Amino acid sequence: MNRLPSGRTLRIVAVAALGLALSACNAGTRLAEVGSPPPMTRVVDPTALPDYRPVSLPMPAPQVVERQPNSLWRAGSRAFLKDQRANTVGDIITVLISIDDKAQISNKTNRSRRNADDAGLTSFLGLESQLSSILPNAVNPASLIDMDSATANEGSGSVRRGESIDLKIAALVTQVLPNGNMVIQGRQEVRVNFEMRELLITGVIRPEDITSQNTISYEKIAEARIAYGGRGQITDVQQPRYGQQVYDIIFPF
Repeated sequence: MNRLPSGRTLRIVAVAALGLALSACNAGTRLAEVGSPPPMTRVVDPTALPDYRPVSLPMPAPQVVERQPNSLWRAGSRAFLKDQRANTVGDIITVLISIDDKAQISNKTNRSRRNADDAGLTSFLGLESQLSSILPNAVNPASLIDMDSATANEGSGSVRRGESIDLKIAALVTQVLPNGNMVIQGRQEVRVNFEMRELLITGVIRPEDITSQNTISYEKIAEARIAYGGRGQITDVQQPRYGQQVYDIIFPF
C-alpha cells in the first residue's frame, strides 16, 4: 500500500522547487552578464516602484501657521530671505551616516552545591529488632540511610561586536505627513570595475532637525532603514552556491 506524502514533505519539495527555479532564473541573468559589469539601476520615481508603500502613522491635528504680514522674518526660517532647507516633496536633503558602535559582553557563572544526609532508627516500639528478618544481617539500625551528593556547574560566554560606517547620501523627500514630518528615501550606486556598491536609506524626519546646511544626522531619522552592500564578481565568490543554501535550509540535521 503506497502512502501519500505528508504535508511537510510537500512543503519541503515546494520550497526546493522554488529555490531551484529562482536560482535558474538568476543564473540565466548572470550568464547573460558574463564579461560585462553589473548594470546600474535605472533612475525612476521611488513612489512608482512595485514595493513602495506610503507611510501611514498616527498624526495630531494640523496646526495653522501664524504669519506676520508686517515682518520679513518667517518662523522656523534659518535664512533672512529664503529657507534653503528641504520642506516639500521633491526636495533633496543630505543624510550624514556616521556609525561607530562597539559592544562587548562577558559573563561567567560558577555554582557549587553539596548535600549530606544521615538517618537512623535506633528505637521504634521494639520493631527495630525485626529489621534483620527483612534486611541483611549486617544492617545497623543507627545508620539506615547515609546519602551524599555534590553538583558543580561552570559556564562562561562572551560577545564582541564592532561596526564603523562613515557615509553621506543625498535623499529625496517623497512624502509630507499631516504633522509636517517628511518621508525621505535615497539610493546611491557606485560601480568599480565589476563590483557594484549600493547604499539605501529611508525614514521619517522632522523639519526642525534639518541643519542650516540642509543636512540631517542618521540618529534623528525615525523608522530608519539603512542598507549598505554590494553585488558583482567579488560578492558572488563570497556567497555559497544556491544548492548549498537550499540544502542548509531544508536539511533537518
